[in-house]
Amino acid sequence: MTWSHWQVPPFITSVFFVLGMLTLYWVTYNWLTTWVHHHRRIKLTDSQLNTWYAVIYMAVFVFCIQTIVVGSCEAWQFMNFQLIAIIFCGYFLQGHVPSPFFIGILIAFIIYDGSLASWQSWGHALTLIAFFWVLNQLRVKVRTFPWAPLSYLAAGIVFGGILWVWMTFKYNLTWHIFGEEWLYLVIFEILLYVYVTMLTHDSELKVHLAQYANHDALTQAENFAAYTEASQRLFENSHETQQPVSMMMFDIDHFKQVNDTYGHIVGDHVLQHVTTTVQAVLDANDPDVKLYRTGGEEFNILFPNKDLAATETIVAQIFDALNHLTLSTASGRLNISISVGVSTLSANDNSPIDFYNRVDQNLYHSKRNGRMQITSV
Repeated sequence: MTWSHWQVPPFITSVFFVLGMLTLYWVTYNWLTTWVHHHRRIKLTDSQLNTWYAVIYMAVFVFCIQTIVVGSCEAWQFMNFQLIAIIFCGYFLQGHVPSPFFIGILIAFIIYDGSLASWQSWGHALTLIAFFWVLNQLRVKVRTFPWAPLSYLAAGIVFGGILWVWMTFKYNLTWHIFGEEWLYLVIFEILLYVYVTMLTHDSELKVHLAQYANHDALTQAENFAAYTEASQRLFENSHETQQPVSMMMFDIDHFKQVNDTYGHIVGDHVLQHVTTTVQAVLDANDPDVKLYRTGGEEFNILFPNKDLAATETIVAQIFDALNHLTLSTASGRLNISISVGVSTLSANDNSPIDFYNRVDQNLYHSKRNGRMQITSV
């Protein structure tokens, strides 16, 4: 149709079709990711979301496009598009698609295509399973190597040729059509590699920019901007779901004296050691509890879905760990201590700032009454 009606070769329209299919995937995936991030009650990582959405998207694409030719003598015409979908799921996804799930989809496709009685279809299916396994191995073991594109292309050329041999036997195609379709597949594979690499590079750049925007450069803890966004989100979620939110605020006692006596380099090391120690405690207890550096020597910790009593263990562990922390300097060993304020979001808090101020008052109560203590109300 593209040639008879528009004088455009089918190969050209196929290229734009493949690129359009991939572009639609990325657009819808980014929208879905944003939606999931907004609805924090959905416990899916970006990798899990990417994997399962891609599998569903590609499966729907493969079955829908086959509907046009299913049961006809031209049922081979869209095989290259279907192979591109399989290559995308097998090689380019960060997450792993379970092999039994892939095999299940493959068998369902054979049944849908009415090819259960065809020995060529079963040979084609076994070749696809081997191809998918090889793609997964390449994704895991060599994708970061400089020669990864060559290994990817070699696998595509070899398996693509075998797969088109099966189709040639099944549909009595000419060897001219075989060579033409095999060449088209190789070109599609190259375009897919270039296109996805460009998109991945752009995504990685956005991740790095987000990392710089939301993390403290010195300690790698999340910064005040990240704290502001998280506290607002937790505040709104708490009002909607009535789930508790608690906060711990602490700062390092006499930190200005540390800088004045030992120098700012030692002060920076203190901040880094404090962050590493606190993060180790949080990782061992609850990965949903986040640490933020909100000021020079001031840190905040947000506890989603925890009331005051539920924070006691983690708060006590952090308090004990930091108050026994020492740092070797040229002038001797430096002992570190902290003062702490803790509280839970209340109905009287009209905004996250009200919550912050109450915890801040508890912190200053600890500082005014001798430091190195916890005030929780």
